Amino acid sequence: MGEVPEVDLTDMAVLTDPFGAYGRVREQSPVARLSAPGYAFWTVTRHEEARAMLADPRLEIKAGSFMRPDVPEQYLPYMRTMAETNGAEHARLRRLVAPAFMPRKATEFAPRIQRIVDGLLDEVARQATGGPVDLLEHFARPLPIEVICELVGIPEADRPRWREYGAAIAAGHGDKFQEALPEIMEGARAAAARGGAEPGDDLISDLAQIMEEDGDRLSDTELITMVWLLVLAGQTPTHLIANAVAALLEHPEQLATLRDDPDLMPRAVEELVRWAGPGLLTIPRFPSEDVEIGGVIIPKGEPVTAAIAAANRDPRVFADPDRLDLSREPAGHLGFAHGPHFCVGASLARVETGIALGTLLRRFPGLALAGEARQNPDPGMWRLPSLPVTLAG
Repeated sequence: MGEVPEVDLTDMAVLTDPFGAYGRVREQSPVARLSAPGYAFWTVTRHEEARAMLADPRLEIKAGSFMRPDVPEQYLPYMRTMAETNGAEHARLRRLVAPAFMPRKATEFAPRIQRIVDGLLDEVARQATGGPVDLLEHFARPLPIEVICELVGIPEADRPRWREYGAAIAAGHGDKFQEALPEIMEGARAAAARGGAEPGDDLISDLAQIMEEDGDRLSDTELITMVWLLVLAGQTPTHLIANAVAALLEHPEQLATLRDDPDLMPRAVEELVRWAGPGLLTIPRFPSEDVEIGGVIIPKGEPVTAAIAAANRDPRVFADPDRLDLSREPAGHLGFAHGPHFCVGASLARVETGIALGTLLRRFPGLALAGEARQNPDPGMWRLPSLPVTLAG
């Protein structure tokens, strides 16, 4: 194995074109070093090696891998989510929650997502008044938290506040986060109590009622933590939807293909996750022993990520990988990760994204970008700060 290439995460070439930058590194080596002031870690750039790494039980996620501000002590038990557990503990939680996240459940939930999408697009139309409207602010950002509220069973009267909480959680820091956290936890506690005592047609009621044959079920703390995880992870479709809309509007031939064949939407969503998904790097894993990946020894305890931006455009797996092709046969992208930590809400995200895009395109056939869609320079996320569009071309 030759010298391992290094990637400077502060380099504007990496920040503004991560797919090109990581792609060049991928063709040099299946493993690279990432660096920024104060820290460095390994990354796996090729699809086969990244997929194997994400499924390797010797590589574990540590509690606290997510960015956390200081939180009041009484909320700390709820801050360690299922996403930060490993081994038997993770398998138990996954087994208990998986029935509530089956693809069939997401499909059953679709009519309720449709009502939310319709309502938000009514507001988008009101905001436009003949000029540009920010589709991120008025549609892509509020949609996931509205869906989560519906999913969790948050009363209608409380939902405007939860929109603010969702924005604060997505930001991940600052005074608004600190103010939102107690309210999120209290709302989660109330939803969990309702789901156990007065089951309704919502996911928390389902989770509260699920019991294994051996009598195992989620504890109250685990159920409240699951609500927190939904609020945290459920923000991801915001950037997926915004990126997908920008990608479609920048590729009119692909947009025309999708308009001509709406049944293509499930395949289109998979391609948009692969080509324009917001996640550039996975949460770091930490080897419990020295691990060889792609001919490189990753020492015990040193953090390693999968470079999704590189793996999802690996020509060893995807033909002409830098081309957006909505008719592409799905070939196992890693946009929802892989292995034990494969995104438990992937089915819901797929359904939500498909409904959002399909309804948007039907309602506004003249939809167009109002200027260039420029991404934020962020080493971990491919995301837009805004998405101004006009509704009538």
